[in-house]
Amino acid sequence: MNIVLASNSPRRREILSQLNISFEVVPSDFEETLINMEPIALVEHFAYMKALDVFVRLKNNLAEDTYVIGSDTIVYCGEIMGKPKSDEDAFKMLKALSNKEHQVISGLSVIQGSTGKVITMHESTKVWIRELGDREIMNYISSGEPCDKAGAYAIQGIGSLFVEKIQGCYFNVVGLPVNKLFRIMKQFDINLI
Repeated sequence: MNIVLASNSPRRREILSQLNISFEVVPSDFEETLINMEPIALVEHFAYMKALDVFVRLKNNLAEDTYVIGSDTIVYCGEIMGKPKSDEDAFKMLKALSNKEHQVISGLSVIQGSTGKVITMHESTKVWIRELGDREIMNYISSGEPCDKAGAYAIQGIGSLFVEKIQGCYFNVVGLPVNKLFRIMKQFDINLI
């Protein structure tokens, strides 16, 4: 079995590596542009489009037992929050999440190289952020960690200091819901264990 991860996310690479799965990284060129969709439909669409982009580019060179994985993660707190575009945007996001519950939603799409069959799922995790002071938000932003994270925080990094609790899949909040990946691969008759 060959796995192609259609993502340049270091977090997704790290999670797959922890699972002892051999894989190749081929980042997708798909441009994420917010469109008028419900959050779940949006992340599933983005995950599929990322996987499809890589599948189409590699189609003629894919081994039969290749599976292309696309994933996308957003934070939803009354509005969709992707990655911040600036420090000001990060501040606004973190201020909006302060003292609130929000959802982290990931779409996961896998395309089978030999047949083009696609299975797409999503995962949703509730996260509670404690009340944040302006100075802590500014200090956190100056660390550089929020700049490439949906919702402007990383639960696996310094941002963990803001998280009071979660309900659901931790790995989903990091960016790759491994339980869903396991379930999708089982539908392809592949056991990741």
